[in-house]
Amino acid sequence: MKNFGNFLNIAPQYSQFKTSKAVITPFSYEASTSYKTGAKYGPKAIISASSQVELFDEELKKEVYKRVGVCTITEPKPKRGDNFYLPLSKKINEIISLNKFPVILGGEHTIAFGALMGVKEVYKNFSVLHFDAHADLRDSFEGNKFSHSCVMRRAQELKEVKNIVQVGIRNISNEKKEGSEFDFFKKNPQQIKIFWAKDKNNWKINDILNNLAKDVYLTFDVDVFDPSIMPSTGTPEPGGLYWQEVLDILKQVFLKKNIIAADVVELCPIKNFPAPDFMTAKLIYKMIGYKFL
Repeated sequence: MKNFGNFLNIAPQYSQFKTSKAVITPFSYEASTSYKTGAKYGPKAIISASSQVELFDEELKKEVYKRVGVCTITEPKPKRGDNFYLPLSKKINEIISLNKFPVILGGEHTIAFGALMGVKEVYKNFSVLHFDAHADLRDSFEGNKFSHSCVMRRAQELKEVKNIVQVGIRNISNEKKEGSEFDFFKKNPQQIKIFWAKDKNNWKINDILNNLAKDVYLTFDVDVFDPSIMPSTGTPEPGGLYWQEVLDILKQVFLKKNIIAADVVELCPIKNFPAPDFMTAKLIYKMIGYKFL
């Protein structure tokens, strides 16, 4: 198990597990990335960069960490093979059962399945809100059903998941060999709603909200951002979202829905280029602030 330090580098009285409402949970698992590797270094880079995040939120006009408490736990150690996610599932179940808000730091996107397996033991009818450049709806990829390219397909198979709402998608496959993502999407209009990045100027936030259940699991792949501001990711795609566009959606989702847990994944740090690491850390702090407005 690894201890990456304390998210935000805050004082001990604000980062104890017992008194914290938000729990940062690193899980640096990486086994199936298909282009640029390095997601396993994401959690450490995020926590390191977080020490430079200003603790006063100028939008919310408060020092969120003092009101909430933010604890960073030691990383659960992945198991081998298809059971890799079980330690994470157990930990997320424990955190949610204590009425705390877990934020999981990946690692590749496959870790979201592990978190969902923990969430579903407590919540039985929830939506998944999925920010990503990619649909991740393949049935398998290179023979692997637990590839990062398949995580939303695995999520859709869980009976506790009411539906999946995808935001920022601009890459979807139509290959038949291992299961066409596009065909699967078309055949499951009640279970999968996509807000395509190409249409972002026409999005209405209420349309996103109206497609979500009361309880929502948030999974956030940083490659949903345009690569001009987020080059530090394994599979960058042009035509992505920008900082304020993302915050405008997240704020309303947190205000109107019960976000039960969140993950932030697929940051692949670039040596001597900390800006994307810092942006990711600040995004997480904004999420915590919105959660506990």
